[in-house]
Amino acid sequence: MVLAALVSAALAGTAAAETSEVRMAQQYGMVYLPLQVAVEHRLVEKHAAALGHPGLKLSMLQLASGAAVNDAILSGAIDVATGGSSVLLTIWDKTRGRQNIRGMMALCDSPILFNSSDPRIRTIADYRETDRIAVTGVKVTHHALILQMAAAQQLGWENRFKLDPLTVSLSHPDSMIAILAPQHEVRTHAATIPFLFQELRDARVHTVLNSYEVAGGRHTVAVVYNTEKWKTENPIAFKAVAAALTEAMAWIAANKPDAAALYVRAEKSSLTPDDVLGYLQQEDKVLYTPTPSRMMVHVDFMHRLGTVKNMPESWKDLFFETATTAPEADGRPFVDRHPRESGDPASLSRRCGA
Repeated sequence: MVLAALVSAALAGTAAAETSEVRMAQQYGMVYLPLQVAVEHRLVEKHAAALGHPGLKLSMLQLASGAAVNDAILSGAIDVATGGSSVLLTIWDKTRGRQNIRGMMALCDSPILFNSSDPRIRTIADYRETDRIAVTGVKVTHHALILQMAAAQQLGWENRFKLDPLTVSLSHPDSMIAILAPQHEVRTHAATIPFLFQELRDARVHTVLNSYEVAGGRHTVAVVYNTEKWKTENPIAFKAVAAALTEAMAWIAANKPDAAALYVRAEKSSLTPDDVLGYLQQEDKVLYTPTPSRMMVHVDFMHRLGTVKNMPESWKDLFFETATTAPEADGRPFVDRHPRESGDPASLSRRCGA
């Protein structure tokens, strides 16, 4: 009894020293459905209470791009961020030895489809200087990175930045409106769920590029991340958020009709619950999982570009211990189909994937 009292007192003291509110940011789309589940079912509050911190509150902020999310976490405006895999890689690299931002967990595996309403554009080689490609953030987002990877693979390493001048920054909803409009200059959108599904319902729209093909298979499209300082100062809140999102993912998998209805309700979407249920049932395009996948494919390419200065030894260097310890689906580094010029035949062979 004495021991139990001492443990309870210690937990109470720890909880009292922690934050009373977790400020979290999300972006647009079905990628962030686990966050909406956690909010509606009060899962963060539930797990915090079980850990001895019953007064914890979750507040959610919606932002339009990964760049905006990173600005928010770097300034201290939010505690926990969600965004594209490449956004985490960039901020992990830039904050090493200072804020030490790392991933809490993966959030969703889903492709980025470059959908176009221009019948002339069938491959990335068909883009002209006057064409425009909508991404959520020029150069810095996962969408922009996939375009560079595809350019390196298909057009040659020396042309890896060739398509960058064609990109413009637009939110996913605005991008979808643009490519479906008859005369808009933006005719291609780097789309995520559910926008990729909605766009492809229009007979004029086709897919030019699939990120799964570029990365060599299924990959993590979005992650959850935070600073080491916030984690250290708020261990209960950190554990509560991780547990809440993990439970939310499991709930979606087991309750897809209810999850579809929840998404429509939370987003005030024009989609029907049946529409969203149909999307959720396509697990080749929608898989909520805390396990990171193909992170090294992306970070290796970014390191070769010079946008990531520090190369991690493993994807596990990018995440806190809450990320699952299971191995990645595929940890191979990026391979471009057109090698950089070099006098080393063995080096050329390796880069060609031989």
